Amino acid sequence: MTQLNVGLVQHACSDDLEANLEASMNGIRAAAEQGAQLVVLQELHRGLYFCQQEDVEQFDLAEPIPGPSTERLGALAKSLGVVIVSSLFERRAPGLYHNTAVVIERDGTIAGQYRKMHIPDDPGFYEKFYFTPGDMGFNPIETSVGKLGVLVCWDQWFPEAARLMAMAGAQLLIYPTAIGWSREDDPQEQGRQREAWMTVQRAHAVANGLPVISVNRIGHEPDPGGGSGIDFWGTSFAAGPQGELLYTATIDQPESTVVSLDMARSEEVRRIWPYLRDRRVDHYGDLTKLYRD
Repeated sequence: MTQLNVGLVQHACSDDLEANLEASMNGIRAAAEQGAQLVVLQELHRGLYFCQQEDVEQFDLAEPIPGPSTERLGALAKSLGVVIVSSLFERRAPGLYHNTAVVIERDGTIAGQYRKMHIPDDPGFYEKFYFTPGDMGFNPIETSVGKLGVLVCWDQWFPEAARLMAMAGAQLLIYPTAIGWSREDDPQEQGRQREAWMTVQRAHAVANGLPVISVNRIGHEPDPGGGSGIDFWGTSFAAGPQGELLYTATIDQPESTVVSLDMARSEEVRRIWPYLRDRRVDHYGDLTKLYRD
């Protein structure tokens, strides 16, 4: 497959789980109408970003995989003939939960899943309370549209994750995301944060010679504990294998946009910039250490 049409669906979320899922599904339908073969949804698209506070009642939001959401998304994928990357709060067992990306094949079956490996624990992003770190490693998921290197949000700051996906044959890096600003930060700091977020992911494209798709949510979500909440900055984007921006979404508007990727360009770029060839793996042993004291 030389050309791959990828749909990026960003939208706001509320405490109405059904309305959120419908918004995601309507975005998938709109992308399919524009010719999408693959559609990527934002992180935890079924609901509000509940990790602003530590609250055991939020575990009730988790669901099994396969489960209700994958059944509905699977039926939609089959009816539209598209591959879908969804992001769900997985209930694996009582007391064991993951932040999990699920790839649904165009025949409605589950092609594979990825459990978020890097788990943040910062003010407003208390994910370690909710999510057990992934145990499935960094392995691309085989689909009818190619080998997808699916990662999740906080993973996007770690070059090791992108590299391992590339080394396993991923043809595309995909990041469902939920990230935004605190209103306590001034506009200059907010701008630096968003630019850093885009830059590091574009750098993964450059360093690995692969296209990157990143899909983020929009809207203000209040902090249940009375804090300032989070203004999610949208800006879903697609970048080519040299980090070139192919599309950038708005900061605050729902969108369902299709971007056409030239999948043959990775081969061309890697012939000119053969980073994989020139890696000195015989001298990288210390990368397995936390820090070189």
